[in-house]
Amino acid sequence: MSQPWTVVVPVKRLTAAKTRLRGGLPGVPHEELALALAADTLAAVGACSPLVRIRVVTDDPRVSALARLAGAQVLPDAPDAGLNAAFRHGATGAAGWVAGLTADLPALRPAELAAALAEARKTPAGVRSFVSDAPGSGTVLLAAPPGVPLDPRFGPDSATAHTASGARALAGDWPSLRRDVDTAEDLLAAARLGLGPRTAALAAGCLTR
Repeated sequence: MSQPWTVVVPVKRLTAAKTRLRGGLPGVPHEELALALAADTLAAVGACSPLVRIRVVTDDPRVSALARLAGAQVLPDAPDAGLNAAFRHGATGAAGWVAGLTADLPALRPAELAAALAEARKTPAGVRSFVSDAPGSGTVLLAAPPGVPLDPRFGPDSATAHTASGARALAGDWPSLRRDVDTAEDLLAAARLGLGPRTAALAAGCLTR
């Protein structure tokens, strides 16, 4: 990749993050699990390419500390108005290519993220692109070329919303990128792909594969 990317990763306060996953690992504090998901996601992004800059949008002090250790720039969630507002805030002022990435990808492989970013560059000039999640209704990655607003539409049926907004779906075979984790069943599916070290350490002995 010849031009740098800014990858924006919003992370909620851990007390409010991943509520549908609560209790997904019996005996593991929920905040520790939410932090592990973010840690493994950020580690994979950081290993993707030297031409990737990470911006983490969060108001959680533990996430902020983790992000700085991962080499990310940390921005407070000044809008405090939900996920899409956090993505827009994180993308503000970014030069070059910008991508919004969810923070719940504990099986993410850097090579798959790099391949998706490279594929995004092949879209026609001025066109945004996105990667849907494994079920196909959600979105894990939204990319915008230089000078084009990210214009995120994350939320229920976001794949349809992003398509309606003019973004193109990328069709690559990137199972670890598409495997976001909202439920215990999702976490089990991610474990089959191979969890990152932080999540794997918490999940050891808790998941039946």
